[in-house]
Amino acid sequence: MKQLDRKIFSGIGYVSLIILAVLCIFPFILVVSSSLTEETKIVTDGYQFIPTAFSTEAYSILFKYPQEMINAYLVTIGVTITGTLLGLFLTSMTAYVLCRKDFKWRNKFSFFFFFTTLFSGGLVPWYLLIVNYLNLKDTPMALIVPMMLNVFYIIVMKSFMSSIPEAIVESAKIDGAGDFKIYLRLILPLSKPALATIGLFLALAYWNDWYNALLFISDEKLMPLQYYLYKMLGNMDGMRKAMMGAGAVVTTAIPTESLKMAMTVVATGPILLAYPFVQRYFVQGLTIGAVKG
Repeated sequence: MKQLDRKIFSGIGYVSLIILAVLCIFPFILVVSSSLTEETKIVTDGYQFIPTAFSTEAYSILFKYPQEMINAYLVTIGVTITGTLLGLFLTSMTAYVLCRKDFKWRNKFSFFFFFTTLFSGGLVPWYLLIVNYLNLKDTPMALIVPMMLNVFYIIVMKSFMSSIPEAIVESAKIDGAGDFKIYLRLILPLSKPALATIGLFLALAYWNDWYNALLFISDEKLMPLQYYLYKMLGNMDGMRKAMMGAGAVVTTAIPTESLKMAMTVVATGPILLAYPFVQRYFVQGLTIGAVKG
């Protein structure tokens, strides 16, 4: 009877997960299909899962200037990799210091970090800090520094590192290892699930960021992909409104709807490749702090 109940439970679980997976895949299929559909069909018939009027016009517009698109991709990839690595290094190092019981100021520093989540200095002081005091305007670091540290990630990492047995650190100290060597050789390898999870969140944040580029970047050579697509879409909308104001018919001239879908495919496609590399750690990382039975 127990085996039958287990099979029924497993069957219901698998069916539910398959349905959920299909429901998650459908929107992406709709986006890809719409990006390959003529603008007139989208306007008249709406979005469809199977293109009835195939067209690559949206992608032709996107890659009309391939050098600019490639440059935007390279900037985004560079910022994402550099920012994620620096963010993981600083986050894990800060969390390691805060979870050390022999650091007498750890509670005070923890409160200092937590306090920043309750109150913010505001946009203007933050902008002045980046532009006037750090002099990062129109530099790649203006895209990296603002999101490099997140207090929530520090707290999550601290919670995970606190679960590592203290005996490991003590035995390493007896063998003559210093604090940085313990952190580098012992703590980081044991924190792979937390590092993979937080690393994925950081990579997604850097990849999808356009707001920092809007504030701090005016050099076109430093524009990341999301901001480049944002400006392109804004230019297309401006052209459409100008033509409508002049009384021109613009339904077929400017494929705004299919262009939005093509931008979504171009922007989200590459980052999807990062998930399989961290998926093995992702579930374990999400259970950080869970109650153990």
